[in-house]
Amino acid sequence: MNSDIQHHSHSKFRRNLVIALGVLWLTLPPLMGFWLLGELGTVGDWLRSRSDYGLFIFVGVFALASGFGLLPTYAQAILGGWVFGVSIGTAAAMCGLIGGTAIGFFFARIVSGASIKSLIDSNPRGRVIRDALVESSQRRTFLLILLLRLPPNSPFAIANLAMGASGVRPLPLLGATALGMFPRTLITCGAAATAASTGARDIQQLFAQQSWGWIVIGIFSLVIALFIIRKVSMHALKSAGLLEKSPPVA
Repeated sequence: MNSDIQHHSHSKFRRNLVIALGVLWLTLPPLMGFWLLGELGTVGDWLRSRSDYGLFIFVGVFALASGFGLLPTYAQAILGGWVFGVSIGTAAAMCGLIGGTAIGFFFARIVSGASIKSLIDSNPRGRVIRDALVESSQRRTFLLILLLRLPPNSPFAIANLAMGASGVRPLPLLGATALGMFPRTLITCGAAATAASTGARDIQQLFAQQSWGWIVIGIFSLVIALFIIRKVSMHALKSAGLLEKSPPVA
């Protein structure tokens, strides 16, 4: 009897810990992302001044900050493109993304244990989604995670938490994350590299020196590209049964 009570208490503690972690990872990255973009010039100059190992610092911090839900991936990708250019910046950001995925996934698995699986299984739709991701073949799991990672608004840290807590296998997760997040990372780093090529030190100087027309066109093009990726991925997820389909128009 006492062991059952202790087990229930332990599971409840883990569940509450995961919920608290989810709230933190949902709110903190956007706030820290705005801070990083505001300090883009300062951080960028600091990385450039360390030409021998600045790239390795960037990758390491990217992995740790994204894995532990401290900084959003989009802001760090912008920093990578701004400082290192589109090619090296994209490659470095992808390395950071894969490292961050591994850190977040295993950290979530350690924290959650088996407590979240029972919570997910108690919800019929949650059980369907978990079965699709966990109980399917590795090929199908890879494809579904790829689709989940494609949308630009897919929260990176929360997804890692959900994948780790639900028992997804790590290899499909890492591979699908790399492939699924590559398009938006490339687009983001490319836009940041183009902005940095103007000679502006930071975003504030970019807006002060450049024509507003070109800036608006650039932002609009970026939004359209990311919107197309999102529409394609959302349609595929609905077809796979992981999202509710829109009701037919009467």
